[in-house]
Amino acid sequence: MRIKRPTIDEIDEIADEFGLNLEFEDIESFKSLMEGPMSSYERIDELVEPCPEVKYPRGKAFRPEQKDNPLNAWYYKTSIQGASRGKLKGKTVAIKDNVCVAGVPMMNGCSALESFIPEIDATVVTRVLDAGAEIVGKAVCENLCFSGGSHTTATPAVKNPHNHAHTSGGSSSGSAALVASGEVDMAIGGDQGGSIRMPASWCGVYGLKPTHGLVPYTGAFPIEITLDHLGPITNNVTDAALMLETIAGADKMDPRQYNVKTEKYSKALTNDINGLKIGIIKEGFNWKDSSEEDVDQSVIAAGKRLELLGAKVEQISIPFHLDGIHIWNAIAIEGANALMIKGNSMGTNWKGYYNTSLLDAFARGRLTRADDLSETTKLVMLTGEYMSTKYHGRYYAKAQNLAMKLSNAYDTALNSYDLLMMPTMPMKATKLPAKDCSREEIIARGLEMVNNTCPFDVTGHPAMTVPCGFSDGLPIGMMLIGKQFDEATILNAAYAYEQSNQ
Repeated sequence: MRIKRPTIDEIDEIADEFGLNLEFEDIESFKSLMEGPMSSYERIDELVEPCPEVKYPRGKAFRPEQKDNPLNAWYYKTSIQGASRGKLKGKTVAIKDNVCVAGVPMMNGCSALESFIPEIDATVVTRVLDAGAEIVGKAVCENLCFSGGSHTTATPAVKNPHNHAHTSGGSSSGSAALVASGEVDMAIGGDQGGSIRMPASWCGVYGLKPTHGLVPYTGAFPIEITLDHLGPITNNVTDAALMLETIAGADKMDPRQYNVKTEKYSKALTNDINGLKIGIIKEGFNWKDSSEEDVDQSVIAAGKRLELLGAKVEQISIPFHLDGIHIWNAIAIEGANALMIKGNSMGTNWKGYYNTSLLDAFARGRLTRADDLSETTKLVMLTGEYMSTKYHGRYYAKAQNLAMKLSNAYDTALNSYDLLMMPTMPMKATKLPAKDCSREEIIARGLEMVNNTCPFDVTGHPAMTVPCGFSDGLPIGMMLIGKQFDEATILNAAYAYEQSNQ
């Protein structure tokens, strides 16, 4: 294909954007000089790019009828049978709809991407199939995954399995709801601000955000490279360990991965936590205007239960935890605007696999259907573009520097304790907003719950939500946080707590 050449006016407009003062003769000169690079672009267009192999045949994908989708949690259903044997043989799996499954439509909760059909399987998809699982469909997720509620998706809002008037949490809303309702054994979720742990907590199941980079993100729609995580949502700890064992490890196509350390997580479930030291972070409780007393008390009671099981549990203070939300905001807002929006889901300046078909589809969709983006995404776009234009990325850069200080604060505590602990979220699942509610309520219900979860996306520490109680018919979750790449300790503590409730 011949690459369209720029006009004199187009070059002049670009020069103005960069503050260049070019005379007409200068512009003509650069127009001529641009011919050399253009020939390279045309040659690139002729070459065939590599594409990850799709290893397993798949059945027809279809949108389920409402009667077969009572929680609005399914986007598409299908059947993809994995290997004839493996550690996940016999398990059914739902895949969050920000993760590519070849031949199955993907919308990422956003009508701007509707009708896109990936031609590749994400690395995690291939790995669960290699382990013998059956993928039975794509789970609804929030609009571009930028909501902790389940009301921003372009499809009908996902309902909480325990009370249909309440949110299931987001952004892995369908993944958690399908696991909690028993429609699947396990699911893949994604987490940039808490989006595995939040819906898992509000649906009363287990959700593990692994150490940043432990699970490859290749083939998933990103928000921000330094925040992106994929991980398991399951009904029990054993399944969480098995799924993590399956999907963890380097794949050489993901820039998020460095010095990855894996373990046989299923072998770590000894049910012995005698002598385990757990620090309950007091700053994770009593959030002004958001913490609910029954949530805080349930988590404190869970700490006492762990103490009875042999752990040494103490309250500790990490004051900088209170600033985690502010550091996350700057990184998530400017970073997401640069990569997810202006970078059309791929961006630049990283080595790995770029999904060009996804990039093309989203670029066309977001430019032609920008008004269809969620209110949370619009807020990110407007704020992110203003801050990066007005302050030239200074606050994004400062937030990334502060992220190192935040990580050090947790690491210092983890030098003395094996695990840290706090409520996953300050409150129980909120009611789904009415369809005619204000923009302010839509955004509040989407972002008000991330205070405790988002700091660990910034620092990359592994964190897991563990069901620890019910109040008013709604689940409550406690969050266990571990050292980098020490998911085994988290899983064993969760397992001991789970078994004590049998």
